[in-house]
Amino acid sequence: MKIVILDGYTINPGDNPWTPVEALGECTIYDRTPPELVVERAKDAEVILTSKVKLTGAVLEQLPRLRYISLLATGYNNVDVTAAAERGIPVANVPAYSTESVAQTAFALLLELTTRVGQHDAAVKAGEWVRSQDHSFWKGSLTELDGLVLGIVGYGAIGRAVARIGHAFGMTVVAHAPRIPADPGPTPVRFLPLEELFAMADVVSLNCPQTPENTGFVNAGLLARMKPGAFLLNVARGGLVSEADLAGALNRGVIAGAGLDVVAVEPMLADNPLLGARNVVFTPHLAWASLAARRRLMGIVAANISSFIAGAPANLVNTPRR
Repeated sequence: MKIVILDGYTINPGDNPWTPVEALGECTIYDRTPPELVVERAKDAEVILTSKVKLTGAVLEQLPRLRYISLLATGYNNVDVTAAAERGIPVANVPAYSTESVAQTAFALLLELTTRVGQHDAAVKAGEWVRSQDHSFWKGSLTELDGLVLGIVGYGAIGRAVARIGHAFGMTVVAHAPRIPADPGPTPVRFLPLEELFAMADVVSLNCPQTPENTGFVNAGLLARMKPGAFLLNVARGGLVSEADLAGALNRGVIAGAGLDVVAVEPMLADNPLLGARNVVFTPHLAWASLAARRRLMGIVAANISSFIAGAPANLVNTPRR
């Protein structure tokens, strides 16, 4: 079986070997694949692995040997799963491999916004403590999490992990989800309408998938409902947020700050309005990328391919029609 990996570098930059996948067939691994080379590189593939390389319906039409696609991620918006289904091609994703890492990153961003560790580390290294007349100083307000309200949008595995950590910090947890789960788990949580959550929460964490229906839903109107001292976290998908509206809200003091692991276009564009916004902290879409998480991802991808070979494909995100 011929397996082509179109963009393997971020999964294995050298510390996470492809051995489990290579054991399943003849592997060709590309670190990155630009759009104009996708068809050329994948034309003989029976199995394609992709993370961010787009497989559109037009591309799939030019891959007659293709039998199976496995994402190297949980999100599958980069593959036209409907077109794949029409061609009888199952598409699988990798669920729940990065839950703890993503939740950890959400709180790393929040703690930077509230305790400013990185900012103060830079100040100390710049000599400000050496020059200080006092034994202690701080650059901007410091915020204690205990007693604050944490609002979580999306209450899947990652949302529940964020809730668990927030509860451990002494936060009161509220959430919004399209369907309230019958068993929300052990963390005390109250489910609210979206607008009420944004108005009540001191911290809003986006932990939902992006769909055509919710793209850009965090807009000026919703941000205006937030408290002036509130923070927004996004470790989900950049397209959930209207970036111009968020930049405006930050610059006008509508909200106190934002912690973002994702933006709408990645890599980030130089003219992204958030780059110049006040009190925003970024990480470059790394929440998923701990070594532990990437090793889990590798194992699940290999298991996905094995399940396809065995005739019982797992973790499918579409239903092949023939």
